[in-house]
Amino acid sequence: MAIKAIQQIMLGTVTKNEKQALEILKTIKAAGYDGIELNGFMIRPTSFMVRMMTKMAGMPVGKGGDFDWKGMTEQAGLSVVSVHEDLGTIQREPENVIAEAKKFGTDKVVITGMYRFDYSDKDAVLKLANDLNKAGENLKKSGVQLLYHNHNCEFRKVEAGMTAYDLLIEATNPEYVAFELDSYWATEAGVSAIQLMKQLGNRMKLYHINDRGTRIEGPSMTPILKSDSMELGCGNMNLRELVEQALSVHVDAIILESHKNWVEKSPIKSLQVSAEFMNAQVH
Repeated sequence: MAIKAIQQIMLGTVTKNEKQALEILKTIKAAGYDGIELNGFMIRPTSFMVRMMTKMAGMPVGKGGDFDWKGMTEQAGLSVVSVHEDLGTIQREPENVIAEAKKFGTDKVVITGMYRFDYSDKDAVLKLANDLNKAGENLKKSGVQLLYHNHNCEFRKVEAGMTAYDLLIEATNPEYVAFELDSYWATEAGVSAIQLMKQLGNRMKLYHINDRGTRIEGPSMTPILKSDSMELGCGNMNLRELVEQALSVHVDAIILESHKNWVEKSPIKSLQVSAEFMNAQVH
């Protein structure tokens, strides 16, 4: 059975101290989630630049760098499904990355894309695939699996009929590199998420779920609306089909990651609403 989990980035605005963070983790467990996916830049002190870049992307990291996340997740009864890391840290400090993953009881480390990277440059993408293979091989020696998480930039074309994501799938070694598919960003890029899932098959080890739509009520000013992140089942994505496909390839976890467009502007209320869908579909 796949673990139902929350991505830690959702908690950045509501974990101002350790007591509050622990209570929120307990609330997550009470809503029906079994796990959490942690981020390296949120579970240890990070540079001002990293914090600002993340905040500018609309994902505040919060003040949890000094919190006892291992103790808190254990107290709340949540397992850690993976830790998000950047490729540079994995290349520079593989021993520390491996030790951190094992500290939290997970065998998965996830790379969340590349910053200031040209995904339309075929040679650059091929080099990235090679770097992923090397990093994944290194981690595997210690029993840790490397996964790659997409946003929308991976769906730029490197040549006619081929996206950067297609090339990453083709040029990475399945022994060393698996995937954490984010269907929201694929859909936002105009790509069929279900076809991507079928293309990945059992190389998709984790699944990031979100919905997409609008919460505008009443008449619209124009015929064109801007869609955004929505609670599960409240938007227009065919999430039931996507979940069925994910479960059919036995993903280890289905992880909710919604962005700042939360119901009542509350990530906690938002994840509780999404839990209704998760609890009904993932069992």
